[in-house]
This record gives sequence, structure tokens and C-alpha cells, in this order.
Amino acid sequence: MSNPNNAKEKFEEIAKKNQENIRRLISTENYQLNSDTADDRKLIEEVLNKTKSSFNAESSDDLGRTYQYLIDSLSSDANICLICIDLIQKTDAIWNCSCCYSPFHIVCLQKWIKDGVYQSLVINNNETNSWHCPKCRTEFDQKDTPKRYLCYCHKEIDPQFDPWSIPHSCGQTCGKRLIPECGHICLLLCHPGPCPPCPKQINVRCYCNQSCPTARRCGFKGWSCGKACSKLLSCQQHRCEQVCHTGDCLPCQKTSIQSCQCGKTKAVRNCNELNFQCDQLCNRLLNCHIHECKRICHRNECGTCPRQGIRTCSCGKTKYENLPCSEDAPTCGDTCDRKLDCGLHRCLHRCHTGSCESCRQVILKRCRCSLKEKLIPCCQEYLCETKCTRMRSCDKHPCKRKCCDGNCPPCQTVCGKTLNCRNHKCLSECHRGQCYPCTHKANVTCACGQTSVTVPCGCEKQTRKPRCNKLCLKPSDCHHAEREPHLCHFNDCPDCKQQCNLSSKNCSHLCSATCHDSVMVKEEVNSSNTPWGMKEKEKLIRKSLTCPPCQVPTTVECFGQHTSRVIPCSQARSFCCGQVCSRTLKCHNHLCNRPCHVVTGVSNQTDAGTECMQCEEMCTKERPLGCQHSCPLACHQDKCPPCKQRLRMRCHCNTQVIYSDCQTFTNATDEKKEKLKSCGKPCSKK
Repeated sequence: MSNPNNAKEKFEEIAKKNQENIRRLISTENYQLNSDTADDRKLIEEVLNKTKSSFNAESSDDLGRTYQYLIDSLSSDANICLICIDLIQKTDAIWNCSCCYSPFHIVCLQKWIKDGVYQSLVINNNETNSWHCPKCRTEFDQKDTPKRYLCYCHKEIDPQFDPWSIPHSCGQTCGKRLIPECGHICLLLCHPGPCPPCPKQINVRCYCNQSCPTARRCGFKGWSCGKACSKLLSCQQHRCEQVCHTGDCLPCQKTSIQSCQCGKTKAVRNCNELNFQCDQLCNRLLNCHIHECKRICHRNECGTCPRQGIRTCSCGKTKYENLPCSEDAPTCGDTCDRKLDCGLHRCLHRCHTGSCESCRQVILKRCRCSLKEKLIPCCQEYLCETKCTRMRSCDKHPCKRKCCDGNCPPCQTVCGKTLNCRNHKCLSECHRGQCYPCTHKANVTCACGQTSVTVPCGCEKQTRKPRCNKLCLKPSDCHHAEREPHLCHFNDCPDCKQQCNLSSKNCSHLCSATCHDSVMVKEEVNSSNTPWGMKEKEKLIRKSLTCPPCQVPTTVECFGQHTSRVIPCSQARSFCCGQVCSRTLKCHNHLCNRPCHVVTGVSNQTDAGTECMQCEEMCTKERPLGCQHSCPLACHQDKCPPCKQRLRMRCHCNTQVIYSDCQTFTNATDEKKEKLKSCGKPCSKK
């Protein structure tokens, strides 16, 4: 069996090493206490889950307002000291207000209290005074001045920073008495903000007490059974018809005919308006049966006549016991001798009715500031023209009130000092000491303005812009109607990656390149301001580029339409394939021997065009049978003309030479040829 002492020593040794590792981690240059990386967000979630598990909280709603304070204490930009307008690091010594739960640097707060108390001692003649929270103005006694850095639950002095716990906490159970008082203590780990609702299970009835008790959390013990309330209303006639509810029942909404208190008027009124009083005078005879009651509509008896009983004269020296109420008390004729309003002299007139006149005696009066004297009527106040030179409570502006008695009024001038936020001025009356922190809030928004965080005024520049999960709403800067969907961001949007699809000027195809209406390109800049002369620099500028050459594959035939090739549209040009043209010339006997060339003026792919060569050969067509002469014409398409050559031949007897056309002779029959060869003379053959 293990020794408990050894286990405790081992635990303390591990805890000590853990703290040393934490201090070493914080002291490294690359460690940022207020970083906001993915690892930090994961760590925050783990700390929150650890804290909620100690409380048995199923969701953040079970923690109430405390959950937001936990989030703020763990986030990097939420904790800001309103006195110095600076971020509160997770390792800084702080003080938390017990009312508004705002954190302050303990050094800043001690200086704040010291300055405020010093000014109060000067104003209040060295009497001790209280101090106030810089944010909520809650009053604290001097004994509450923070002297040591305490955790949230005030159990531990100078709590050590632990990345796996809530900053500025001791990591132990809070243990504070819950508010409102329920008899239980807070079970959450040492935490900022108010204690969450009590998680204890208790048996409690519904609001109207008609249902059986059910087990519910103490902090959420109020519940409605859904039935009618049925409590007797204040009219004592009807019952509440609302569904089981918290708080007092609403006044009865039914009506009834009610009489006023004096009984002269009746009206239909709401049942809950029990005291109906009309606006008429009572006018009932008093017990003297002479005078009438002048009270407004009332209950009960009117009382006795006020002119009955012992009465006195106006000055009060003579009493009359049995004077009828119908007669006024006569004056006694003696000197009035009542004190006048001045409080120094008495009325010298005979006993009279009504109030005494103002005192008319002339006396030597000293002014209010006691600097001058003057003979004036006693009823008048003497104020000299001397202006007070004392400083007002702000110790900045003189009083300047005429004939001041020493109790100088508070300074009514607006302070007007620029607050620590550097955005607003102090609107309080002129005062001593430091101005209270700015009470305004500022919104730090994302680029699109749909996501924002509220921070104390003056912290806008120090606060990191919130992450926004909404789509960017910036209008497109290219010819496309909408940008490609991407999250909200600052700076320029990324270059459009959509296909251009603009019609090309040189062809019928659409541009297939990536959009190039607005792209960043490098441009060289010549700078001659340097003493060593010209120096080329490069800078990125946004430009709109023209569409690149069309790259759509296009089939192009050669000049003579012998072959075809697939080449980019921008390079599509007819070409010479190198083959012989081979089109039939106009002679229809020979082919064009030129290399592949452009052919125009024909509608088919066999006939020669105007660009083809001209046939320069002589006619080589076969001659008619028997004709041995060549066609004298150049190569031609039609039939050769009849041969006009003269044939020279001897007759049958060889005595004479006979001439005949070649065509006539070759086309003649054998009989006719015999006749053509005959000279027509007697044959000389033997």
C-alpha cells in the first residue's frame, strides 16, 4: 500500500515543474499571450469545457451571463483597462469591480483612487472620503482599496498564470454565496463575472401552487403549469383568468356600475377601480346647519364647523368662547405686536385682519459678503457689487458671484477635457482630478459590416478585426456580374478566376483565358532622384489587359485544299502544303504543275483558277487516221480544226503530181481516194 505522504510530495513536485514550464513558456520571445491562432482557439474550448464540466453544465445557457465573461477573459482583445485604455494581459495583476465586474490594472486603479482621495481631502477639509468604480461609479469605502492582487474568488493572493485555466483564477471552486440568496454556494471554478444560476435540484411548485412539486434546478425554479391562475383578484369578486404566471396578477378587466364616495354620481367603471371620487364639492350642511362642506367628494362624515369653539381676534390677544359661527371674530383694538417677516421688528398697527405689512424701518445693514454696510429698509436685502475672488470646487475657475457669502456655488462650466479614448470630451461639470473613463462604446466591424464586436471607446485601433463568415459583398471590378464566392476580407479581392468569355475581335470564338480585366502586374519605374543616377524599380499596379490570342483549335486547309492542319485560331492562315496544284487547265488536257497556291474564280476543286498556270504546250491530240500532220494550234479543249495541209502525191500512172487537202483525202473512202489519185488522163503504163 502506497504512502500518502509520498504521493503528496510527488504531486507537489509535478505541480512545481509544471509552473516552471509555464514561466519558461511565457518568457520566450515567440510566445504571445494574446495570440489568436487555431491552436489557441482549441485551447480556449478545452478550458471552457473543463470549467463547464465542473459545474455539470449541459450548455452555455446554464451558465447565464457568466459564460460571456468566461469567453471575454480567454479572448485576446476583450479585456481592456478603461483607465489606461490598454489591453490587460493574462499575466497582469488586476482588480475586478464587484458590481460591474470590469477588470482594471491594479496599479492604474490604485493611482486612480489616490488621486481621487487627495482631491476629496482638499475639498472636504481633510475628511476621509470614499472612492468610486471608474466605470459603474459604485461607491467603495477606503478600507476596500485593493492592496494585493487576488483571484476572482479572493482565496489566493497573486494567482499563478496557467494556460489550461481561466486567467487570474486560482482554479478552485468559487464557493461564494449565490445572489439571490437560496442557501447554496457557487460550484463553478474560480471565475470572472457574476456567479451562474444555482444548479442544485430542488422540489418546487408552479407559480399558482396548483400543481404537484417537481424537481428543478434552484436557479430556474420558477415554472408555469399552463393552467388558469384562478387567484382571487383585488376586487374580491373575480378570479385571475391568465395562464399560471409569475408576479402579481393583472388588475381585473371586468366592469361594474359604481357610486362615487359622496353618492351623487354613478358610472360604469373597471372593477379594479374601487375608489371612485367625482370632482364635485360635497356641499352637505355641517353640524352648525349654516355652513356647507367645501371638501371634494369624500367618504364618512363631513366633521364639525371650523368656526365653532374658542376663537381669537386677529392678533391672538383676546379670546371669544360663545361667538356664533355666523359672525366673524372682532378686532380687539390693541396694538398688533406680531413679528414681521424680517424677524427683528413687530407690527405697530392696531389689531387687524389679514397679514401684516412689510417692515419699513430703516437700519444699517451689512451685505452678504460682510464687506460693506448701508442704511436701507429692513425688508430689503443689501447686496454689494463686489465679485467673489475665491476659486470654486474645481479649483480652476473663480466664483465671480456678486456679494458671495463664502458658500460658492459648484462650477457649472463643462469640463471639456479630452478623455483617454481621444475621441470624446468630458461632459461633466468642471472638477478636480482625473476624468471618469469614456462611457461610449465603439463597434469594430469586418470589411462588409455584417459582423461586429463592441469594445470600449478608444480601443478600436488596438482591437483585431472580427472574423466574418459571411460572403464578400464587394461589387465586381471586371465584366462579370458577380465575383466568385469567397469570405469577407480586407484589402483587395483576389483576382477573378472565371473564364473571360468575351467575344474576340478577330474571330467568332469566346476568350477562354482567365479573366484579365483587373489583374496585378509588375511595372518598372525609373527613379532619377538618387545621387547614383537612374535606378529601375518594380512595383505592382492593377491593370486591365487585352484578351490574349485565340487558342481555340481550328482546322485550316492549304491554298489548294489538298490537306488540312489543326492550329490555334489566332494563327489560322492558309498555307502551302508543297504538293503540285494538279487542277485541270482550261485545255482539259494538262494539269497545273505549280506548287500549292491560292485558287479563285472557280466553284469546284478540279478546274484551274485564274492563278493557275496557262498551258503553253502544242496540241497533242490524236490526228484522224491517215493524217500525219500535227495540229497547228496550241493545246486546246475542242476538236482540232480540219487539217489544211496539202498532200503531194503521184497519180496512179506516176506521170503527174496531184495535190489534195489532207482532211479531204483522209476522210474519203477507198473508192474516192482512188478517184482523187487519178489525174484524169490516159494512163501511160504499158
